[in-house]
Amino acid sequence: MRFEQLDDWLRWMECQHPRNIELGLERISAVARRIDIDLSMPVVTVAGTNGKGSCTALLAAIYAAEGYQVGAYTSPHLNKYNERIAIDGRYVDDESLCRAFAAIDSARGDISLTYFEFGTLAALLIFMQRSVDIVVLEVGLGGRLDAVNIIDADVAIISSIAVDHEAWLGADRDVIGREKAGIFRAQKMAVIGDAQPPASIRAYGKEVGASLVFRGGDFNITEAESAWQWRGRSASGATMCYENLPYPAVLIDNAATVLQALQYVGLPISEQAIKQGLSTVSLAGRCQHIEFRGIDVLLDVAHNPASVVILREHLTKFPVEGKTECLFAVMADKDLAEMISTLKPCFSHWNIAPLADNDRAATPDDILAALQVQGVGSSSTASTFKESLDEELSRLSKGDRLVVFGSFFTVAAAVTEIDELLCAEQISVGESEL
Repeated sequence: MRFEQLDDWLRWMECQHPRNIELGLERISAVARRIDIDLSMPVVTVAGTNGKGSCTALLAAIYAAEGYQVGAYTSPHLNKYNERIAIDGRYVDDESLCRAFAAIDSARGDISLTYFEFGTLAALLIFMQRSVDIVVLEVGLGGRLDAVNIIDADVAIISSIAVDHEAWLGADRDVIGREKAGIFRAQKMAVIGDAQPPASIRAYGKEVGASLVFRGGDFNITEAESAWQWRGRSASGATMCYENLPYPAVLIDNAATVLQALQYVGLPISEQAIKQGLSTVSLAGRCQHIEFRGIDVLLDVAHNPASVVILREHLTKFPVEGKTECLFAVMADKDLAEMISTLKPCFSHWNIAPLADNDRAATPDDILAALQVQGVGSSSTASTFKESLDEELSRLSKGDRLVVFGSFFTVAAAVTEIDELLCAEQISVGESEL
């Protein structure tokens, strides 16, 4: 084994390929054959601009509630790499990851793999070795050329289509939709959660011979104050309905999409398990609320125009009595002007946090200039992320809200700092009680 510690493997993997991202299936497919990747259990692959993490989490929660052993592969992680590979909601341990990386390293020979390709193969190998009952794979980027697409999905999900990652996927929804539809397979079901999908989705499905069902036509929801109803199609095409469903901690549109996908996987699932999964599903960093000193800290990885619309709707639906400010940092390739325009009415103050050692991040000066162009009058920054967070927490009091958003990196940095503050305060409280 090249390394004994997971951190050593991860540092080494980051430097092994000349590009951080290189879409394509040739290299990873060759190595997958060498380590005999063969998944005999049902596989659900989830793509989408936004919502794919929510769909993955809810699928895992529902199948776990029914008693199935679920392998879920997601990305990126917030704080620990282990978050990417979970079985029954528990992150895979360091030792298992190291063994998987060693097997892949030994088999690859002179084939160079990206960081994401190493991780994808490790997930598939671990799921196969553990003989899980069902595998849920979240696409990392796009679909057609993403590493997870070496596996033929029994059911494909596209949660939503919006413009993002233009350098890799294209500059309009039609081109992006075709890339994401690349996870479709002949004579297999594909569930489309976008209520207004681009024409390329249907065209590609017809081209490859997949069977498509669409939200708004084949399945839909009816909302009430305390519960909601889902109406869709069974595997045979008959109309079916679930009533008095609890509201989940994920977007209801994604929940509706998942309930339709369940009908095609082939594993029996009860309405009781569906309701339990809806009640218990959680997703770190997606409209996640943490109370700190009476302040509602809302963490959301919203990082493109479509996702900040969802964040705005959440803020409107769940207001606070006090003021709402934000801690914001975003990658330089995002539509900054559109994001600011969408959320400008929501915040009384914008604090722009630096993301040290992140070459992809927009600079605080660039963000502050964009805020000024759009007439945002109250904004600030600091020399470090910690100082920005400390400044915000000192500005706010009980009943106020701090929204941390803009990227996975932003939320991850905030979680690390808040965890340290919570630990420090617990120690302080403990000492004062002695």
